[in-house]
Amino acid sequence: MAIRGSRSRSLISLPLLLLVVLNLIFGSPAIASSDAPFVVAHKKVSLTRLKSGAERVSVSIDLYNQGSATAYDVSLNDDSWSNDVFDLVTGTTSKTWEKLDAGATASHSFVLESKVKGVFHGAPAVIKFRIPTKAALQEAYSSPILPLDILAERPPEKKFEWAKRLLAKYGSLVSVLSLVALFIYVLVSPSKSSAAKGSKKRR
Repeated sequence: MAIRGSRSRSLISLPLLLLVVLNLIFGSPAIASSDAPFVVAHKKVSLTRLKSGAERVSVSIDLYNQGSATAYDVSLNDDSWSNDVFDLVTGTTSKTWEKLDAGATASHSFVLESKVKGVFHGAPAVIKFRIPTKAALQEAYSSPILPLDILAERPPEKKFEWAKRLLAKYGSLVSVLSLVALFIYVLVSPSKSSAAKGSKKRR
Protein backbone atom coordinates (compact mmCIF):
# COMPACT_ATOMS: atom_id res chain seq x y z
CA MET A 1 0.00 0.00 0.00
CA ALA A 2 2.79 2.37 0.85
CA ILE A 3 4.49 1.61 -2.45
CA ARG A 4 1.30 2.37 -4.39
CA GLY A 5 0.92 5.66 -2.57
CA SER A 6 4.47 6.84 -3.29
CA ARG A 7 4.11 5.75 -6.92
CA SER A 8 0.90 7.76 -7.35
CA ARG A 9 2.52 10.83 -5.81
CA SER A 10 5.50 10.51 -8.15
CA LEU A 11 3.20 10.20 -11.17
CA ILE A 12 1.33 13.34 -10.15
CA SER A 13 4.47 15.35 -9.43
CA LEU A 14 6.13 14.50 -12.77
CA PRO A 15 3.78 16.60 -14.98
CA LEU A 16 4.05 19.44 -12.50
CA LEU A 17 7.84 19.25 -12.64
CA LEU A 18 7.78 19.25 -16.43
CA LEU A 19 5.46 22.28 -16.41
CA VAL A 20 7.82 24.18 -14.12
CA VAL A 21 10.81 23.32 -16.33
CA LEU A 22 8.96 24.41 -19.47
CA ASN A 23 8.00 27.69 -17.83
CA LEU A 24 11.61 28.31 -16.86
CA ILE A 25 12.81 27.52 -20.38
CA PHE A 26 10.17 29.35 -22.43
CA GLY A 27 8.93 31.85 -19.91
CA SER A 28 12.18 33.71 -19.34
CA PRO A 29 12.62 34.80 -22.96
CA ALA A 30 9.00 36.02 -22.98
CA ILE A 31 9.64 38.13 -19.91
CA ALA A 32 12.86 39.46 -21.40
CA SER A 33 11.22 40.24 -24.76
CA SER A 34 8.45 42.17 -23.05
CA ASP A 35 11.08 44.77 -22.10
CA ALA A 36 11.43 45.95 -25.70
CA PRO A 37 10.02 48.62 -28.03
CA PHE A 38 6.85 47.88 -29.97
CA VAL A 39 6.29 50.39 -32.79
CA VAL A 40 2.81 50.81 -34.27
CA ALA A 41 2.18 53.02 -37.32
CA HIS A 42 -1.08 54.36 -38.75
CA LYS A 43 -1.14 55.57 -42.36
CA LYS A 44 -3.84 57.98 -43.55
CA VAL A 45 -4.50 59.34 -47.05
CA SER A 46 -6.91 62.02 -48.27
CA LEU A 47 -7.75 63.12 -51.83
CA THR A 48 -8.48 66.66 -53.02
CA ARG A 49 -9.52 67.55 -56.57
CA LEU A 50 -7.68 70.65 -57.83
CA LYS A 51 -8.99 73.22 -60.31
CA SER A 52 -6.10 72.33 -62.60
CA GLY A 53 -7.61 68.87 -63.04
CA ALA A 54 -5.03 67.05 -60.94
CA GLU A 55 -5.68 65.03 -57.80
CA ARG A 56 -3.82 66.02 -54.65
CA VAL A 57 -2.88 63.13 -52.37
CA SER A 58 -2.06 64.06 -48.76
CA VAL A 59 -0.31 61.31 -46.81
CA SER A 60 0.30 61.27 -43.06
CA ILE A 61 1.88 58.49 -40.99
CA ASP A 62 1.69 58.46 -37.19
CA LEU A 63 4.12 56.32 -35.18
CA TYR A 64 3.63 55.21 -31.57
CA ASN A 65 5.98 53.18 -29.39
CA GLN A 66 3.69 50.96 -27.34
CA GLY A 67 6.59 49.01 -25.85
CA SER A 68 8.46 49.53 -22.59
CA ALA A 69 11.87 50.39 -24.05
CA THR A 70 13.34 52.96 -26.44
CA ALA A 71 13.66 52.28 -30.17
CA TYR A 72 16.85 53.71 -31.71
CA ASP A 73 17.76 54.74 -35.27
CA VAL A 74 14.12 54.74 -36.36
CA SER A 75 13.57 55.03 -40.12
CA LEU A 76 10.35 55.28 -42.10
CA ASN A 77 10.09 54.54 -45.82
CA ASP A 78 6.94 54.87 -47.94
CA ASP A 79 8.22 54.54 -51.49
CA SER A 80 5.30 52.61 -53.00
CA TRP A 81 4.14 55.73 -54.89
CA SER A 82 5.09 55.18 -58.53
CA ASN A 83 6.92 58.06 -60.22
CA ASP A 84 4.93 57.34 -63.39
CA VAL A 85 1.68 58.16 -61.58
CA PHE A 86 2.56 60.60 -58.79
CA ASP A 87 4.64 63.75 -58.52
CA LEU A 88 6.07 64.68 -55.13
CA VAL A 89 4.97 68.23 -54.26
CA THR A 90 5.82 68.71 -50.58
CA GLY A 91 8.03 66.76 -48.19
CA THR A 92 9.73 63.39 -48.68
CA THR A 93 8.55 59.79 -48.63
CA SER A 94 11.16 58.85 -45.99
CA LYS A 95 12.06 60.10 -42.52
CA THR A 96 14.50 59.19 -39.75
CA TRP A 97 14.50 59.77 -36.00
CA GLU A 98 17.38 59.28 -33.60
CA LYS A 99 15.13 57.47 -31.13
CA LEU A 100 11.52 56.90 -30.13
CA ASP A 101 11.06 56.57 -26.38
CA ALA A 102 8.53 54.22 -24.79
CA GLY A 103 5.09 55.85 -24.98
CA ALA A 104 6.33 58.54 -27.39
CA THR A 105 4.78 59.45 -30.74
CA ALA A 106 6.13 60.79 -34.02
CA SER A 107 4.52 61.78 -37.30
CA HIS A 108 5.50 62.42 -40.89
CA SER A 109 3.54 63.80 -43.83
CA PHE A 110 4.02 64.60 -47.50
CA VAL A 111 1.91 65.66 -50.47
CA LEU A 112 1.68 64.16 -53.95
CA GLU A 113 -0.20 65.07 -57.11
CA SER A 114 -1.43 62.86 -59.92
CA LYS A 115 -2.92 63.44 -63.35
CA VAL A 116 -3.26 59.74 -64.14
CA LYS A 117 -6.77 58.37 -63.84
CA GLY A 118 -7.21 54.95 -62.27
CA VAL A 119 -7.31 52.91 -59.08
CA PHE A 120 -4.08 52.85 -57.09
CA HIS A 121 -3.31 50.17 -54.49
CA GLY A 122 -0.79 51.52 -52.01
CA ALA A 123 1.47 49.39 -49.82
CA PRO A 124 2.06 49.87 -46.09
CA ALA A 125 4.99 52.02 -45.03
CA VAL A 126 8.04 50.20 -43.67
CA ILE A 127 9.51 51.17 -40.29
CA LYS A 128 12.91 49.91 -39.14
CA PHE A 129 14.53 50.45 -35.76
CA ARG A 130 17.32 49.14 -33.56
CA ILE A 131 17.26 47.82 -30.01
CA PRO A 132 20.45 47.40 -27.94
CA THR A 133 19.83 43.72 -27.14
CA LYS A 134 19.73 42.60 -30.81
CA ALA A 135 22.17 43.17 -33.64
CA ALA A 136 19.64 42.89 -36.47
CA LEU A 137 17.32 45.79 -37.28
CA GLN A 138 13.71 45.27 -36.26
CA GLU A 139 10.99 45.86 -38.86
CA ALA A 140 7.39 46.99 -38.58
CA TYR A 141 4.67 47.97 -41.04
CA SER A 142 2.04 50.68 -41.03
CA SER A 143 -1.65 50.04 -41.41
CA PRO A 144 -2.75 49.51 -45.04
CA ILE A 145 -4.84 52.00 -46.98
CA LEU A 146 -7.94 51.49 -49.08
CA PRO A 147 -7.58 51.59 -52.88
CA LEU A 148 -7.42 55.17 -54.15
CA ASP A 149 -9.68 56.02 -57.09
CA ILE A 150 -7.61 58.78 -58.69
CA LEU A 151 -9.58 61.31 -60.78
CA ALA A 152 -12.76 59.31 -60.40
CA GLU A 153 -15.90 60.57 -62.13
CA ARG A 154 -18.08 62.44 -59.68
CA PRO A 155 -21.86 62.67 -60.08
CA PRO A 156 -23.16 66.17 -60.94
CA GLU A 157 -24.07 68.24 -57.92
CA LYS A 158 -27.79 68.23 -57.26
CA LYS A 159 -29.82 71.40 -57.06
CA PHE A 160 -29.67 73.08 -53.66
CA GLU A 161 -26.98 70.61 -52.58
CA TRP A 162 -24.74 73.51 -51.57
CA ALA A 163 -27.54 74.90 -49.39
CA LYS A 164 -27.90 71.54 -47.64
CA ARG A 165 -24.17 71.41 -46.93
CA LEU A 166 -24.22 74.94 -45.52
CA LEU A 167 -27.23 74.10 -43.38
CA ALA A 168 -25.54 70.96 -42.08
CA LYS A 169 -22.35 72.89 -41.30
CA TYR A 170 -23.87 76.05 -39.82
CA GLY A 171 -27.31 74.78 -38.80
CA SER A 172 -26.75 75.30 -35.06
CA LEU A 173 -25.49 78.86 -35.62
CA VAL A 174 -28.50 79.71 -37.80
CA SER A 175 -30.85 78.36 -35.12
CA VAL A 176 -29.23 80.52 -32.43
CA LEU A 177 -29.38 83.65 -34.60
CA SER A 178 -33.04 82.94 -35.42
CA LEU A 179 -33.93 82.66 -31.73
CA VAL A 180 -32.10 85.92 -30.96
CA ALA A 181 -33.89 87.71 -33.81
CA LEU A 182 -37.25 86.37 -32.62
CA PHE A 183 -36.54 87.50 -29.05
CA ILE A 184 -35.64 91.01 -30.24
CA TYR A 185 -38.79 91.13 -32.36
CA VAL A 186 -40.97 90.15 -29.39
CA LEU A 187 -39.37 92.88 -27.27
CA VAL A 188 -39.72 95.57 -29.93
CA SER A 189 -43.27 94.74 -31.10
CA PRO A 190 -45.12 95.70 -27.84
CA SER A 191 -43.32 99.04 -27.71
CA LYS A 192 -44.31 99.79 -31.31
CA SER A 193 -47.97 98.89 -30.69
CA SER A 194 -48.14 100.98 -27.49
CA ALA A 195 -46.58 103.95 -29.29
CA ALA A 196 -49.16 103.64 -32.07
CA LYS A 197 -52.03 103.57 -29.55
CA GLY A 198 -50.66 106.67 -27.80
CA SER A 199 -50.52 108.62 -31.03
CA LYS A 200 -54.14 107.69 -31.80
CA LYS A 201 -55.32 108.92 -28.38
CA ARG A 202 -53.55 112.27 -28.87
CA ARG A 203 -55.41 112.76 -32.12
